Amino acid sequence: MTIHSLGYIGVNCTNPSRWADYGTKVLGMMDVSDKLADDSDSVFLKMDDRPYRIVVNRADEDGYGFSGWEVNGPAAFAETVKKLTDAGINFEQGSAELVQARQVQQLVSFSDPDGNRHEIYWGPVSDFAQFASPVGIKEFVTGDQGFGHIVLPAPNFDNTVEFFQEVLGFGLSDLMKVRFTPDPAEPEKRLYFMHCNSRHHSLALLECPMASGCVHVMVEVDQVDEVGRAMDRMKAEGIKLTGTLGRHANDHMVSFYMASPSGFMVEYGAEGRTVEDWDRYSSFQSTVNSFWGHDFSVGQE
Repeated sequence: MTIHSLGYIGVNCTNPSRWADYGTKVLGMMDVSDKLADDSDSVFLKMDDRPYRIVVNRADEDGYGFSGWEVNGPAAFAETVKKLTDAGINFEQGSAELVQARQVQQLVSFSDPDGNRHEIYWGPVSDFAQFASPVGIKEFVTGDQGFGHIVLPAPNFDNTVEFFQEVLGFGLSDLMKVRFTPDPAEPEKRLYFMHCNSRHHSLALLECPMASGCVHVMVEVDQVDEVGRAMDRMKAEGIKLTGTLGRHANDHMVSFYMASPSGFMVEYGAEGRTVEDWDRYSSFQSTVNSFWGHDFSVGQE
């Protein structure tokens, strides 16, 4: 595989301070903007020994910004850049200022066939400062599995799936075909879950446009009790519940969904499935979203 993990995400927000409150009081991350931000318009959220995992930038519209994909060194970086070149993908070399801001050695930025923005980098810079959650979370599940996962819109589905598989080296974990209404005349939308390490999926692609630029992002904590505590914090802070507690059928995650300040959902979960040997794994199509729970109709109420 070319990509090692999802290293960080970028978020756009008309008022980044909303993410400072949401990220600390609800998600339980550390606001380290005073160490990393060179202006008052950016918010950096830390969830492990990396300098940050979420960067929030001021923008004219709320929405998802970009995905930062990590490779394991300069050779892998050069190989990935060559694959982008051979595939005819236009990319930009990260400036010295951008490299410094991202706290990495090198990066390139580009858009996939559906216009979703991505960065590929190597060599995160870290002082290994201890993560200390302001709400007492012991740890998020990151490490070799990376930040968590993202679900991105891909109306140009076949080309975008081919790009991630053939150029970036993702593998197919499983798939679904979904409708958003009971109407059988509604066309099915394909939903592919894709892996780049032992996490069941770091990326999913949905055959549907999304105004926010993202369906949801997922962060994983180390125990189910922390999921329950996050639900309590969500309620206390007046954040909208968009999907009830449940256990997914594909990645086995026990989680719930809530609104974020940038218009997409955040899935907060624990007990996610990992696969150590993908050669012994069989991809499958599931016809149900979850073993139990995950009622998304609450998001429409």
